[in-house]
Order: sequence, then structure tokens, then C-alpha cells
Amino acid sequence: MKISQLAQRAGTETAFEVLVKAKALERQGKNIAHLEIGEPDFNTPENIKQAGIKAIQENFTHYSPSQGILELREAVAEHISSTRNIPVSPDEVVITPGGKDIIFFTALALLNPGDEAIYPNPGYPIYESAIKIAGAIPVPMALLEENDFAFDKEQFKNLVTPKTRLIVVNSPGNPTGGILSPDDLQFIADIAIENDIMILSDEIYSRIIYDGKFLSIASIPGMKERTIVLDGFSKTYAMTGWRLGYGVMNKDVAQTITKLVTNSDSCVATFVQMAGVEALRGPQDEAERMKKIYEERRSIIIDGLNEIPGVSVKMPKGAFYALANIKSFGKTSKELGDYLLYEGGVATLPGTSFGKYGEGYIRFSYATSKEIIKEGLKRTKEALAKL
Repeated sequence: MKISQLAQRAGTETAFEVLVKAKALERQGKNIAHLEIGEPDFNTPENIKQAGIKAIQENFTHYSPSQGILELREAVAEHISSTRNIPVSPDEVVITPGGKDIIFFTALALLNPGDEAIYPNPGYPIYESAIKIAGAIPVPMALLEENDFAFDKEQFKNLVTPKTRLIVVNSPGNPTGGILSPDDLQFIADIAIENDIMILSDEIYSRIIYDGKFLSIASIPGMKERTIVLDGFSKTYAMTGWRLGYGVMNKDVAQTITKLVTNSDSCVATFVQMAGVEALRGPQDEAERMKKIYEERRSIIIDGLNEIPGVSVKMPKGAFYALANIKSFGKTSKELGDYLLYEGGVATLPGTSFGKYGEGYIRFSYATSKEIIKEGLKRTKEALAKL
């Protein structure tokens, strides 16, 4: 069988590959502390589940418009308008089965073969994958630990060329937990405006922020029309399996992306969209409770990792990941990640799962219970002491 060149450009999400390895070990009887997957261990809040069940009972089980049902697009428009302080209409919202579709559809809608797109590295691997699938050239923007995993302004400025058509921003970021400052965002905005470049702003962790106040680049004057805001329900409301996300963008781009939805997904399950309405308009107590627990877990895992000889990690300001520096052990990220899995019984992700600038780091997810975190820290410390 001959596989197309387009399909061969696609990368992968290593978290799922590590999960497969970990599950195989569990089938052999080995106990694994799962610190690899960025999935909330909480259940979806009851009011949201009941809204989905009610929607099924009321026969919201047919096609919806590809752009999404009006009720949910109105709810998203209200939410983004109030949280980003920009006027948003339902016509500027596209509902998709998870946030990944917005990444892919943005690349397909805005990039031609030979165009360049700048993206954060280490960063979510699907950015690079989507850029390559569109036939464009991925240009990594290094996020360095010495800059608190923010970017270097001069380096970033030098990456911009006449071929640059898209800049991807992710704040709070995966895997670093870093947040771009208002000054950082303004710097990117100025360059985008000056060079007529579109922005994809991945804000999926906007509600999971511990230090400082969330700011969207779309809120900067002159940026709303040239920014595609990506957000969704998976992380904030523990709705990973519901597959529900959205993009907010100018109407022209929204029409193009809606066409791509029609050609691929047709629409998001209508009863799932009704659950999304409840998520945004219903009580927010559970979302706030989950964030508070993440913050407690953050203290446990950061303190625990920094107590392990040879390991150091900065305090993440958002999301639920700790990117630990393991350079002192003289092994690659993959080698050490495999060692922790097979010898220590701890599933983590090598930093290189998120790009070349992740070498020398291991990502630990604290979207799991305190008990598992503590056990994972204990096993990690014992395994590394043997090296």
C-alpha cells in the first residue's frame, strides 16, 4: 500500500502512545502511576450531564447547521465578549468537535504550500502537524526556561519573513504552564499588524490560571479581526469525551471554516451542543472547585519534584503540567521517560514530544489525584536515585 505524502506529513500526540505502553504493562500485572495524560480526572459536572440527557430525551439527535446551533453560538459569543472585553456576534463563532479541528481548519483556511507559520516549541504537537499537512513550513519559536518559558523578542522578530502567514500563540501553555505577559502579547500584536499576519490564539487553558489575570491577544486594539480564538470545554468542565470546542474569528474566516466543517464533520452532535449551552450559562461552581484542587496539586508536585536530586522545575502559572529539567542525568528525554515507565512504573511524557526545544525535560501532568501524584513522586525519586 502506498500512503500519500500528505498523510506522511502528519505527526502524532505522544501522550496516547505512552498510554498504550503503560496499559500494556498494566496487562502484565505492573502497577503504573499515570502522570502522562492531560485529562482532568474529574467527572463532568452533574448539571451539564443532565442537560445532555435532557437534550437526547427532547430529540436533539438530528443534524445541526455546520457552524453550530444558534443557542450555543450565542452562549459562546456572550462568554467571549465578557471575558475578552471584545464585541462578538454568533456569526463569528464556529462550533467544532474539540479544539483540534480549529487548529487544522485554521491551517487549511489560511496557509498555502510554501507559506510559513510560527508556533511555540516546546508546544502542543498538533500545531506543527497541522502546518505540515497544509503544506506550509513550520517555524519553531523557542520557549526557554531562563525566560520562564516565554519567548525571546529578538529571536521571534528574526523568525518573521515575508512568507509568514500565521503565528500560533498558546497561553497558558502546554507543556510549560507558562503565560505570555501583556508586554509579550503586545509585541506579537505589533508585528502581526505591521506584517499583516493572522494569529491563532489557543486559549483552551484560559480558565485554569493561578497567577495573574488572563489576557487574550484578541483583546488588544486592532487584533480582534486578525485573531482566531480557540477555546473549548474539555479542560475547564472535564468534558474531554464529549468532543466540543469552538473558534471565534472574523466572519469571512468563519464562513471558510464552516465550509471545512461541512466537508469533514458535518456538525457536532446536537445534544452535545445543548450540554455546552448549560456549561457556559449554568453554575460555574464546579469549574472553580476543580481549579482550586489543581492549584493544591500543583504545590504538591512542584515541591516534590524540586526535592528530587538532579531535578528542577519552575512553578507553572496555568494549565496542569510541570515541565521538569532532567539534564543533569545525562540521558535524552525519551531515554529517561522510558526508564521511568519501565523501571519506575511512572508514565510521563518526554519533552521532545513537544518539539526539539523540549529536549532535556520531562512533562508531568497533575490532572490526577493527590494520591497518584504522591506515589508517582515517590517512584520517580527512587528510580532516579539508582542512576
